[in-house]
Amino acid sequence: MVRLRETEVVPRLCIVFLLLLTSVLIGLDSQTKEIAYMHKKVTFRYLFALEVELYIDVVVAVYNMVQLGLGWYGVAQKTSNSKWLSYILDQTAVYVVFSGASAAAQHSLLVVTGSRELQWMKWCYKFTRFCFQIGSAIILNYIAVVLMVILSFLSAFNLFRLYSPKRYFQFKSS
Repeated sequence: MVRLRETEVVPRLCIVFLLLLTSVLIGLDSQTKEIAYMHKKVTFRYLFALEVELYIDVVVAVYNMVQLGLGWYGVAQKTSNSKWLSYILDQTAVYVVFSGASAAAQHSLLVVTGSRELQWMKWCYKFTRFCFQIGSAIILNYIAVVLMVILSFLSAFNLFRLYSPKRYFQFKSS
């Protein structure tokens, strides 16, 4: 077995934990209230951005677990092509999770403030626990994004240290 670099393993494990925790918080969040003698249940499915964010988080967590598995068995990171692929996929994961978290935050802000023009009521007056759980999930998602940016820097470092600083896109001499 190949010894894994702790600088890459610890952030990936933290990212997997945070993304799965975010997915659980979003996926299991629901609240039921009685409004005008009717039981009204609100879940993440009422907000499309939260549903998309849930799927994005699960896919990126699985991607990071696959990267950990490939690193554990020494399959990945042997050639410059695999390092390029890892770098591009890490960059893509950061951008996708950041855009999904930002869309979910914007959609959640609309739920918090309401919109008279669109006839959206302020949900957080009636469903406070739901709003607090979604808010904490979005904060955890942004923490995962920061860790993913750090991981992306590490991936770029691992890739570009193979190349010579004096010759353009030439490998260092062994």
